[in-house]
Amino acid sequence: MTGPAPRARAHGMRRAIVILPSAFTSGNLFFGLWSIVESSRGNYLHAAWFVVVAAILDLLDGRVARLARSGTSFGAEMDSLVDVISFGVAPSLLLFFWQFQGREWAWLLSFAFVLGATLRLARFNVVQAGRAKTHFIGLSSPVAGITLASLYPFTQTAFFKLRLGFLPLPLLVVLLTIGLTLLMVSQVPYPVVPRVGLRTWRGRGGLLLTLAALAGALYFPEYFFFPACLALILFGLLRAVFLGLLDRLPERDPLRDDEEEPERPVDYELGPGRMPLRLGGGPAGAAHHRRHPPGPSRSSGAGS
Repeated sequence: MTGPAPRARAHGMRRAIVILPSAFTSGNLFFGLWSIVESSRGNYLHAAWFVVVAAILDLLDGRVARLARSGTSFGAEMDSLVDVISFGVAPSLLLFFWQFQGREWAWLLSFAFVLGATLRLARFNVVQAGRAKTHFIGLSSPVAGITLASLYPFTQTAFFKLRLGFLPLPLLVVLLTIGLTLLMVSQVPYPVVPRVGLRTWRGRGGLLLTLAALAGALYFPEYFFFPACLALILFGLLRAVFLGLLDRLPERDPLRDDEEEPERPVDYELGPGRMPLRLGGGPAGAAHHRRHPPGPSRSSGAGS
């Protein structure tokens, strides 16, 4: 008995590598939906941590796809659709069931947050997806989702109850939700996840920062995630103000995916057996005997 041919083994290995990022994305969706279920049951602590787990899986699927060089358009679109649920719907419903259940129009606040996350992800697909990134345009939806979800565990800590318990929590939730929504659709640049390595000082700094974040997340998560996310948000805002980027407009509106195309030349039919003349040029050739519609054609871009 002989084993499978080397080509067959390589093909099976390649298929497994391609499927692996989608498996992480499916896990992201699983925990996002589970968070929604736990919020509806009143288990807000579990719901909050499931959003965090979904964010970890979202980070891993991108890293695995880049390392395996197996990124696809299908995977990118699936990732965006899943992120709307895990980092838009799940945290907004957590806050709704926790603070505003029973109030008639309070669900509109959840709608605004989900809309902001959807616009953020659609803009990312149009402007930044598939390109090397030194920063994100606007607050990323996973960071916004973790910030909103981790607020509940932070309010259950002894520090919050003793030192910050006097704060009007419903008002803070409203202001935080509105602020995160506006930051997601803003032009404020936020840093990407730092690269880790040992060859450069930047890589070593990224490694130390990653190890410190892992230690905080593992040993005191209820104290770590919400303050860390707030620190990242404030860092992006202060850096944008310092660099003057808040007043710098993009070259085109990033919420529109239809760019103006150069006007195509128009062929005019001159009669049987005679060559058409192209507007602004010489003879167009015998192959062009049909009249093209005047004006530019518009192609609709696909967004998630």
